[in-house]
Amino acid sequence: MIHYEALNFLSILIPKLNFKHRLRVLFGLFGAFFAHVLEIWLFAFGYYFKIRSGHFGALKGEFNNSLMDCSYFSFTNYTSLGFGDIHPTGDIRFLAGLEALTGLVLIGWTSSFMFIEMQKLWRDK
Repeated sequence: MIHYEALNFLSILIPKLNFKHRLRVLFGLFGAFFAHVLEIWLFAFGYYFKIRSGHFGALKGEFNNSLMDCSYFSFTNYTSLGFGDIHPTGDIRFLAGLEALTGLVLIGWTSSFMFIEMQKLWRDK
């Protein structure tokens, strides 16, 4: 939902901007980047509260139960980078898998969106 609304907003706003074409593309990229960061932090808060409850498993490895470590794990998981220094155990593994799949789909969606927006800008040039 967040990503849809962000890309919808950008698709309406980008054509109305009175910037050069390159700056409009950068505006679109930063807008999409902001949406990704927001989504990653939502997952990070999900990990943080699930771990704090003690009923959903844990994150093991170089992890000290902080929100920043949850956000680090979320960033590496969302992007499918997966350094491996922190790994999920227990039921929280499902959320980790869901986040990796979500990240893959939304990053692909952003790529498609930016390609379409760039084609529109090049056509208007």
